[in-house]
Amino acid sequence: MTTASTGAPGGTTMYDSFRPGRTWLDTNGRRIHAHGGSVLFEDGVYYWYGENKEHSKPGSGVWTWGIRCYSSTDLYNWEDRGLIIPPILDDPASPLHPSQMIDRPHIIRNARTGTYVCWLKIMGTGGEQLCTILTADTLLGPYEIVRTGFSPLGMSAGDFDLVVDPADGRAYYYFERVHSELICADLTDDYTALTGHHSTHFPHPHPPAVREAPAYFRRGDKHYLITSGTTWYFPNRSEVAVADTYHGPFTVLGDPHPTDPSGTSFRSQISSVFRHPEHEDLYIALADRWLPHLSEEESNRVEAFQRHYSARAEGREVPPLVLPEADTSVADHVWLPIRFDGDIPVIEWHDEWRIAGD
Repeated sequence: MTTASTGAPGGTTMYDSFRPGRTWLDTNGRRIHAHGGSVLFEDGVYYWYGENKEHSKPGSGVWTWGIRCYSSTDLYNWEDRGLIIPPILDDPASPLHPSQMIDRPHIIRNARTGTYVCWLKIMGTGGEQLCTILTADTLLGPYEIVRTGFSPLGMSAGDFDLVVDPADGRAYYYFERVHSELICADLTDDYTALTGHHSTHFPHPHPPAVREAPAYFRRGDKHYLITSGTTWYFPNRSEVAVADTYHGPFTVLGDPHPTDPSGTSFRSQISSVFRHPEHEDLYIALADRWLPHLSEEESNRVEAFQRHYSARAEGREVPPLVLPEADTSVADHVWLPIRFDGDIPVIEWHDEWRIAGD
């Protein structure tokens, strides 16, 4: 890596490689905040957007401070393009207020209308997880809310991914039915609602086995989903499944991180998979390391979650699961390439890696 920076705001940082799990700075020398999001490619430019966690410190009452976007021409160096969906500060009831717990922004473009459609998961304060949907004429906004308080199929909806078929423009919404199963639902032609047609997958009685954070990608005629277990911000073992259609049925292939003995997906959680538009068969798993200050041993809390939810399922009285306040303002990014053993995706650790030819 070539660097010309002290890391201070206003400096210039230049990278020529990926360094998973290490602090990643933008071209102004500031920590990149694009968590739980994805990358789009348009007219030779990459756009990386996600949750802005810069103010998400313990005691702040801030879960997410808007949705931030960055642009790049090489995937290594990112220019801050600002908050494409800024927080609304004067209305605590607004789904865009920093306390409303915005998660997992995903943006797709409707080629028929030219409209960009963004879905947000809103955990809010009422217990039920709902969706807010916004649209814009350009990727960088401004975005306008068109639906809020939306309960997909009447369900409490958790982590999700949005997919557009490149051939016919049909779109699909993969989401976690909270603490239950994964749903694949067809979007309407304008991508702002559901048709009602859906399928269910990976049913589990309770966390941590329940699958969340679905990340879809397609390779040839195979449809893949990488999901994580349900252990809050603590990392856990990922699971990859494959199908011949969007609606499955899916066959579970196992953990795509077979060389990680800790069972924590290299202490990260995958948010999306980006298929490189110019390098054949290059897929990149974008992941967040939400709690980078924890060691590998401290990160693995799956057994504690299993004991807690199993006791609840058996009707036993158990004390609340105590979770520390997370300082996600220092969360890091873990980008790793996916290689394929036949049709089986495999993600291995690299301290540093480059795109072939760079």
